[in-house]
Amino acid sequence: MADQTDPHNEPELPSPTLWPILFAIGIAVLLVGLIINPLWISPIGGAIAIAFGVLWARDATADLRGQQVEVAPERRSAEAVAVEQDAPRAPKRFGRNKFLEGATIGLGGVIGGIVTVPVAGFALLPPFLGQKKHEVDLGPITDFAEGQWYITTFTVDPAQGEVSRRTAFIRNNGPLTVEGAAVPSFTIISNRCAHLGCPVQANGPSGQILGMKNVVQHTANGQVTLVPAVPAGFGCPCHGGQYDTEGNRTAGPPVRALDRYGYLVKNGRVVLQSQFSVSHVDGTGAQAKIHKYKFVGPGEHIDGPEQILYPLNPPHH
Repeated sequence: MADQTDPHNEPELPSPTLWPILFAIGIAVLLVGLIINPLWISPIGGAIAIAFGVLWARDATADLRGQQVEVAPERRSAEAVAVEQDAPRAPKRFGRNKFLEGATIGLGGVIGGIVTVPVAGFALLPPFLGQKKHEVDLGPITDFAEGQWYITTFTVDPAQGEVSRRTAFIRNNGPLTVEGAAVPSFTIISNRCAHLGCPVQANGPSGQILGMKNVVQHTANGQVTLVPAVPAGFGCPCHGGQYDTEGNRTAGPPVRALDRYGYLVKNGRVVLQSQFSVSHVDGTGAQAKIHKYKFVGPGEHIDGPEQILYPLNPPHH
């Protein structure tokens, strides 16, 4: 029998590896991504965690399979070698330390999931569920004189009352020829600054200063007020952001152009639809080419590599 006190009989310890550290980094990226950008960063973190978790498990089981207790060849007798060769090999046992390590990791993952998933669900899902699409009737198209700007205030959801009151700058661009037919064209710009969301104002006279009367309509969405204006552009009184009459940023801290509203003309009435974000606008009026993107929050880039650094926005109507 081999001398059990011989240092050559001691099993080799598993070799050090970076896989656990990289696995932990993947989990950290996954959790941070749930807050910053679940659409892009979380999948990357999950992929990193899965890849290095598999490598970690493979190395751990390989070390377990490779552990053998051997006696130095020079100290083994010929009889011992012959007996070892003829005797059937006993299957390797799964060490208790490996079982405890795997059980601890698995139980920790289950507990983490039980704690994290409900909290993440309650925090992240509500804005993405139960969203209603609202259309706003702004009144007959005849209320909007061709070429005239109007500072228009309206209520998006009458059930919410004044908290849903919004303002937009609207200009009737006149008819636009599409496939041989003349269709109405409007420029409808949100007054929410693309920097931090402050209310943008028209840079120019409006209302009674022009000797023009305000137009007040009562529609299915409540009161709609049209105040005539002659803006040279639009400006934010909070931080000095400036925009031209197409909503393009001309000065100050905003990172993009002003947002816009979609619209339809139904039965001779102007109907406002969902907002969308704009990087910039080429041209003016009915001939403008609008570079549009899905609606995002103030201060967010939408057309460059910086866009992946911002959180996923809930659907907006």
